Formats: sequence, C-alpha cells, structure tokens
Amino acid sequence: MKENPKGLTFRILSLLAVCVLLSSCSQEITESNEPVTGTNPAGLDARPSNASCLAPPRPTSGASVAATEAFPNLPPFNLPVKILVEPGPTPRWFALEKAGLVRVFDPVAATSIATYIDLTGDVSLYNDGGLLGMDFHPDYPDTQELFLSYTRGHTFPNMRSVISRFILDNVTTPVSVTEQVILEVDQSFDFHFGGDIAFGPDRYLYFGLGDGGPQEDANNHAQDTRLLLGSMLRIDVLDPSVSHPDNPYVIPTDNPFATNSKCGPALNANACPEIFAWGFRNPWRWNFDQPTGALWLGDVGQSDWEEVDLVERSGNYGWRCREGAHDFNPTGCPAGLTDPVAEYRNDGINASITGGYVYRGTAIPGLVGRYVFGDFISGRIWALQSDGQGGFINDELIDTPFGISTFGIDQFGELHFADFSSGRIYTIVPSGPGNPDTIATVLSDTGCARPTDGLIPYDINAPFWSDAAVKERFFAVPDGTVITINADDDWVLPPGSVIVKNFRLNGKLIETRLLMRHPDGVWAGYPYEWDATETEAIRVEGGKTVLIDGQSYIFPSEGECMSCHTSVAGFSLGLETAQLNRNFMYPTTGRTANQLTTLDHIMMFSTPLPGMPPADFPQLTDPADTTANLDNRARAYMHTNCAQCHRGLSSPTPSDMDFRYTTSLSNTNACDAIPRNGDLGISNPRIIAPGDVSHSVLIERMSRRDSTGMPPLASNLPDLTGVALITDWVNGLANCN
Repeated sequence: MKENPKGLTFRILSLLAVCVLLSSCSQEITESNEPVTGTNPAGLDARPSNASCLAPPRPTSGASVAATEAFPNLPPFNLPVKILVEPGPTPRWFALEKAGLVRVFDPVAATSIATYIDLTGDVSLYNDGGLLGMDFHPDYPDTQELFLSYTRGHTFPNMRSVISRFILDNVTTPVSVTEQVILEVDQSFDFHFGGDIAFGPDRYLYFGLGDGGPQEDANNHAQDTRLLLGSMLRIDVLDPSVSHPDNPYVIPTDNPFATNSKCGPALNANACPEIFAWGFRNPWRWNFDQPTGALWLGDVGQSDWEEVDLVERSGNYGWRCREGAHDFNPTGCPAGLTDPVAEYRNDGINASITGGYVYRGTAIPGLVGRYVFGDFISGRIWALQSDGQGGFINDELIDTPFGISTFGIDQFGELHFADFSSGRIYTIVPSGPGNPDTIATVLSDTGCARPTDGLIPYDINAPFWSDAAVKERFFAVPDGTVITINADDDWVLPPGSVIVKNFRLNGKLIETRLLMRHPDGVWAGYPYEWDATETEAIRVEGGKTVLIDGQSYIFPSEGECMSCHTSVAGFSLGLETAQLNRNFMYPTTGRTANQLTTLDHIMMFSTPLPGMPPADFPQLTDPADTTANLDNRARAYMHTNCAQCHRGLSSPTPSDMDFRYTTSLSNTNACDAIPRNGDLGISNPRIIAPGDVSHSVLIERMSRRDSTGMPPLASNLPDLTGVALITDWVNGLANCN
C-alpha cells in the first residue's frame, strides 16, 4: 500500500508518533465545569435567525470537471483500495476492501453490496498490509479465474506479499473457491508494499512492489535486483507448462534477467528474472493504456517529490538514488537512470500520489488521451498536458476533499475514484464553466463578521494548539436546518453552515478563519487577516507568514486548512459532544449554562438529546486543569491535537495509530511500539516508552518544528506546556494497559 491509507500506511505527511492516547477504553466522565446558574437551565431562549452567514456555492472557476457520487444509494465500503469492473457487456463492479473482502455490486440497481471472496482470515492489515490488488483472467468469464495480491503474516520477518490464482466454481456467486499461490515475497518492514497487479496487453501478469520500508540509509532494495522489492515484476501464468505447485509461472524470455534462475522470496544469488523494471519506492496504482499499451505508474516519493513514470522494460526509475528527477542518495548509484515524465512537489498538502488512467471516455472530450491522476492527501486531481516540447505539465482539474485511494474506469471508459475515508465511489463528470469565486475579499462582506449575523458562540474543553493564539468560536447554520450527531459523537452540520474562529495574539485580533460547508456538501477553509486598527480583515489566498510582536505567525492556505479538518474526523473537529459538554456564559443573555442543554433547548439537533444530566454525556477534560486526572488531561490533549489525522486504519497517515480519547492505550498502536519513520537519534526508541520519556520519539517530535516535527504544518512554535504535560504522563506510565 501506499504509505498513507490508502489503507495502508501511505507516507503522507509523516504525522507520526507525536500522538498517543491513554489508558482506558473509555474516559471516565468528569464533573461539570461549573454549576448551571440563573433561573433558566438554558443559556439562550430561542435559536437566532440566520439570514446572512451562509456558505455560498463553492468556487470552481476554470474547472472543466466535477466529482459527483456515482452510487448514492449504495452502502459505503470499508477502506476501499481498488475498484474495477468485470469484463463483459453488462459488468458488475468489484471493490477490494483493505481488510480482505472482495465485494461486488450491480451498478444498475446499486442498493446493496455482496461479498464475493472473503480473505479476512488470511490477510494481514498491519500498516500498509491488506488486500491490495486484483485482476481477472484474460479469458474471463469463459475461464473462471481471478488473481489477487495481498499480505499475510502479522509481524516481520513473517510478513509476505502474495499473488494467488483463485479458481471459481462459478462467476456469479462463487461457493467453492480454490486458491493456488503463485509467488511470495518477504517484506523487510511494514510499509511500501505496492501490491497492484494487472495483465498487460501481452497477457503476462505484472506485479508492482515497493521497496519494503525505510531505505534512506544502509538499505537500497530498489537498486538491488537480487531482491524482488522496489520492482515491477512480469511473469507468465498462462503458459501451458504452468502447474501448481511445482511450476506456478514461467519467465518471459525478453525479461531483462530472463536467463537467471527464479528468485525466492528473500535475497537471491543473482538478479531476479521476474523483474521487468526497477528503482521504485512505492508504486501506488498503475495501469495500461489499452490503445497504446503504455504502462503509466504513480510512485510515492519520500519527502519532496511525487512522480509519474512511463514504465518500460529494463528501466531503472531511480529510487533511492533519486527522488523524482532530483538526487536523493546518489552514493554508489549507476548511470542511465530514467527520469519521471512528470513530478510535483510534496508540500505537505500534496503529499502522496495515486496513479490513475489515460482517459478514453466520451463525456469529457477535452480530456481524451490525457493521463489523469490524483493525490491521496490533498484530494487534488490532475491531467498531464503536453508542454509542446515532448514533456508534460500538471494541469489541475479539481481540488476535492477526498482521500483518493484508487481510480477505476467503467465499461464506457469513464473515470471514477474511491474515497478511502468515507468508502464512497465518485465519478468525474464535465462541469462546464464552473462556479465563480464569490467568497468575499473583505470579512465584513461575508455576513459572518458580527455576533448578530446569526452566529451562535461556543467554547470547547480541550483547545487545539495554535502557536499561543487565543480563539473565540461561533457557528451558524441555515434557518430551518439542524445538526446531526453521528455514532462517534461528531456533529454533522448541514450544507450552507459556517464555523467562525477569531484568533488573538497578546489580546490583538489578528485572524478570522471561516470554515464553510458549501451547498454541494464540500467543506473549505478561508483565512482573513485583520488590519492594524482591527476594523477590517482581508482574505488571504495561498497562505503566508507574517511577523507579529516578534513571532512568525502562519496564515494557512485553503488546502492546509483541509489537511487538518479531515473527513475522518468529521471536518468541523471541535464541534463534538465531548468538547461542548461544558458551561458557557452567553453574552446576549448574561446566563451561564451547559452548551448541550442550551443547544437542545433551542432545537438545534435533528433528534432531541436524551433527558439525562450533562455529566452523563461524554466530556473531555481541560488539559490545562492541573487538578484533574493526568491520564484524562493527556488523553484530551492528544484527542484534540492528533486524532483529526490519527484514527487507526482509516487514517490519512503513515501509520495505524489511533489517538481518539475513546481508544485504550494498548490499542493506540503507539505504546512500546517501534517507530517506523526514523528514530531521531534516540537509542532503543519507542513511540511511547512507558515510564521513560528519554526513549519516547513522541516527545521529541512534539518539541520540534522542522521536517520531523509534529504537527507537520501551520505551526512555528512548539507547545511547551503540552510537551510538559505529555512528558509527565509518559514518565508516569507503568505499562501499556
């Protein structure tokens, strides 16, 4: 998998080990902050009317495409990593779920999903592991076979990448399925597995493998052709001489090292004849362009460059000598490396490429013949456009809020993709001229500048660190709409809603940030910078850093806003039951009351809250409350500052760590866990070393603001109070239970 999610770890921003959660599976309910005062138990008597603070249509000026949900009545998939259609005139759709299920549905009556093959008992999910690749026999359905790629084994050195042939008793609803293992590859680490498979126009089976984990220093798997790692393999599984288990595949005679003996799963004596091309870091999704036979591949970079490769026989695509077209570690590297045909900078927003397809549909004529691909982290989608000189430029088509884990094409050649977080499938469709950018340039024109603009004030129990800025918070929803509370107690605001946050440094108003849910349901962030007199704020586009009272303060770009306001965390972040379960003084009435009680009283929720006291609802502890339980304080801090990205297998991060306050310490995948993205010079490192902060990479990352620091963006100052809190907590841990 791709070090991010794609179910997998996918290398994303390297949000690594900074976050961890605590010791019990559910946090003990704390006492209410203050007693409710006044004669009315609610802080407001009625819901304020909101005629002005409303999110306008999302700007899409210049875009020629849009993303629309393909099957709105279909239940969501669980961590989809590949989508494809079966051969035939009326094909069904297939989807691979990371946990090991091959799922199938009818696109015409797309209301239910069936399980086609269940490998959950065989598949290892650890980090990048899972069910990763699939293709049909070239003669399907006449030949009732399909091929799957997955990982099995739970701890290295037992972790292996596997390709198997699955013989079906029928293709409609298989009951009897026979697996024949074709090839196995030992993995030296727990990510960079690649895992995609496909039959080429030559009817050979291709298998893309990553380098197997960190290769920055001593190891250089992708340049060592005695290993199968870091390579595109090409084998013949259809030759008449193939038999199971003695001879499961034949080597094509024109492979680069075809005369050598077949390779075993680990290090071999000679260059491996299975290799077709090599020098890849983590090929995440690649496909053949059927009219031309060209093999287009997206290779995930390390920290600076994501690349698109046109893969040819005997090509060496450079990793780890080069990252993209740039030197990375050239020591002892050969000449004749093949540069990518295109690359883009990993800026922390665009950070993990997902390979796509050359578009051959008819719905978007201007896209025909162009290679379309995306980024798992930013959700942006590009199409390569000729530069007129034999090269390509990345022409951005659309900026989506989705974690694009895989693309797929239907029988008509139209392009789809899956959102790893929500499990939904989207179609890329023509959008015409798009919507103009009507987001106001000055804050006073937004309709959200004053508390009288239909805004409801609120506060939270555990604030997010924002480089010492103090925040005031408001939200506004359209009249006649309500808030839904989901199973995770996250609040889902209706389309048209706006969240408003004012930021102050040293008492001075410096920024207002609007987070809007546009009428199409997509969230987007818009920062505004206040002038010196605090009378007006001007919209900041593209982000910038300014010096305020000797402090470098970051105004995030619109993309950076959505890197933190993730889909897996519900976008709004602070608006969740455990955060708002506290008392608040409402300025318009002068009353102090519990926020849940107040919002329920003015009928803000789609379903009234159960009639029980606030103390019976989830409640986060204030991390700054030194009289409170240390575990609860640390747990709340990590939930706020880390869990927007670190949420287990559904996370858009390079790990499976889960830092929600409801996750027990033993299940965070961080306690006594070996760090997988560098030790930062710490001996015998652990992400969290119970009772010993000197061996805990977590604390070191929190203390830094370089490329290894956490959070990885939008902060120039470490939270020293937070570091001290987590230090005390780690030193006080006796174990991981």
